[in-house]
Amino acid sequence: MDTTVKTQDTNGSVTAPSPVTGGLQPFLHDAVVTLHAPSLVISREDGQLSGGADGFYHGDRRALSRLTVTAEGIALAPVQGGLRGADRAGFRAILRGLGEVTPDPAVALHRRRSTSDGRFEEVFEVTNAGGEHVRLRLTVSVGTDLATMEQVKSGHVIAEAPPQVAGGDTTGLAWSTDDFTVRLAAEPAPDALRVPTGELSYDIDLKPGTSWTATLTCTATYADGDQFPAPPAGRLPWRIPVLRSADRRFDRWLEQSLADLDRLRLTDPRSPDPDRPDQFLAAGAPWFLTLFGRDPLWAARMLLPLGTELAAGTLRTLARRQGLVTDPATEEQPGKILHEVRRDTLQIADRLSLPPVYYGTVDATPLWITLLHDAWRWGLNPAEVEELLPHAEAALAWMREAADASGDGFLKYVDQTGHGLSNQGWKDSDDSIRYRDGRRAHAPIALCEVQAYAYEAARAGAALLRAFGRPGADAWEEWADQLAARFRERFWVEDEKGPYPAVALDGDGRPVDSVTSGFGHLLGTGLLNAEESALLAARIAGPDLDAGHGLRTYSSDAVGYNPYGYHVGSIWPHDTAIAVHGLIRAGFPDAAASLADGLLTASAAFDARLPELFAGHGTEAGPGPAPYPASCRPQAWAAASSVLVLQAALGLNADVPGGTVTVASTFARNYGPLSLNGFQVDGNRLDVTVTADGAAQVTAPGELVVTMD
Repeated sequence: MDTTVKTQDTNGSVTAPSPVTGGLQPFLHDAVVTLHAPSLVISREDGQLSGGADGFYHGDRRALSRLTVTAEGIALAPVQGGLRGADRAGFRAILRGLGEVTPDPAVALHRRRSTSDGRFEEVFEVTNAGGEHVRLRLTVSVGTDLATMEQVKSGHVIAEAPPQVAGGDTTGLAWSTDDFTVRLAAEPAPDALRVPTGELSYDIDLKPGTSWTATLTCTATYADGDQFPAPPAGRLPWRIPVLRSADRRFDRWLEQSLADLDRLRLTDPRSPDPDRPDQFLAAGAPWFLTLFGRDPLWAARMLLPLGTELAAGTLRTLARRQGLVTDPATEEQPGKILHEVRRDTLQIADRLSLPPVYYGTVDATPLWITLLHDAWRWGLNPAEVEELLPHAEAALAWMREAADASGDGFLKYVDQTGHGLSNQGWKDSDDSIRYRDGRRAHAPIALCEVQAYAYEAARAGAALLRAFGRPGADAWEEWADQLAARFRERFWVEDEKGPYPAVALDGDGRPVDSVTSGFGHLLGTGLLNAEESALLAARIAGPDLDAGHGLRTYSSDAVGYNPYGYHVGSIWPHDTAIAVHGLIRAGFPDAAASLADGLLTASAAFDARLPELFAGHGTEAGPGPAPYPASCRPQAWAAASSVLVLQAALGLNADVPGGTVTVASTFARNYGPLSLNGFQVDGNRLDVTVTADGAAQVTAPGELVVTMD
């Protein structure tokens, strides 16, 4: 996952009220997040928006920072709260003592929340189930600081903006800056509206067996429109599969993940057809609800069994922004795929300043090539593939030039600006690349997994060029072979457990010898031979990496291991899922099954909505994983991991140009009997059933030949 501001304090510059005071990054592990990108709502489990990161956001700006409800002289006792899908939530509380003549509660408050594009609606319902006539004053208190997401993430406390009566209407309030407007309306109108304090009060009179309801609606808009708008209704770019297995954790994980992915969708305003804009997935809520490079590429690749439309939209969206010139300030280079896009410059403390369009990533470019290849294999229309081939050739050329410029033929990164990302792979926090003794590596850095991505991209590019009659295929296959030989010579090191590839080469070309989850990204790419793959499969299965809840990013045996370390001991679901898939591709189903089972255990612990990452404590520390408190949740590639793990369990692979679909029920028997209806290949439906003993049956579309391994 992209970590641009994950471990940094931020200090964004915006047109917001002052004064501003700094603080700590707010925690999210106990938050309830409803989402409809580019909007979201964060609250506590009691439904109150009352501090920290709580609020209604739209387009990385907080539209409401406070929305609380109180009953005058009566204690509210929360009894239930949580999600009702991806964009809805509900919260219940008892009004203690009101109307009670027995120990049973009599009067209750039910809050029903829904989030949509630029709109947040909260319905308050008070019911009297007792036998007494009751009266109460209910007050809803609202306010906003209009903070940017960077200010919120840094823990800055900003004075609230003064509200105004909305257009002279006494039923609501409004706030605005030069480019952002927030309006709050109430139905019915409050009995009292205190504008300076943002209080809407209702005098409620309830006979036994009756209820009272009020609805608050908040809207937020930018003067120049959304940077990446929400998709049109009814334009879901994938088929929704239905899984029924003997392990209900898997069914629930897939269902929740697909609901979250639906609401993470954004569109490219540069699309030529405004009625059918290209779609991609925002990286995650709340910190990264915008366009990134590697995040949507990985997520779209994981979701290929659901269809190729999302992959095509992601590829085209990034291709429109592919580097054309050399610009040291943004790290743009011809052929390079970008890292992230923001509305404004992202200022992170005094050290980091990222321009609105930033290219500081070493891996998005090879990942773009591989996604194009894999989408073609899953049935992307050849005409759409061919249209993107010039971009693929430019991306390949960038890889060659970057490797040549490094001096030793490896893809490397180094921040040339002095205020960009110091680490530019997916583990992009400052302290992520370390030696076993805990020392940090210095740039330029060549990551092990990036060489695997480059190898796979070169092979994929060669296949595309050959299939579409374009020159250069043989040269790219030779380039890949040479890269593999260099990797074998330079990256492999040894410890008391035997040989393994270092996580990276440092600026002096020396191996950075830590043991990491990067092994999983190498497997199945073709970079390794069978013996090397077996060594890594055994390493991954060891207790220092396989924590029982997933794959640790950093060996627990290493100096500097921290279960709460962002990239040095935590567990990332997408990272684990990539390893699961790689292990299956390399022929090690037992190790893959162990990691997959760990993710299922974790998914149940997080109510089927796996976070971006969680703490790396092993199962010996407790039956369930501890949260990483500031993690995004939901997050695109964490949610998409459910599909990749399911694909790996089925041993499912498509080669539409070759006319085949392969199914090898690797560890799907662990969840059998299993029925999967609604995967998609070549634009048509694919159904799979697996019996309790592991026998698989496949219904494939058209003239594709099904191969059962």
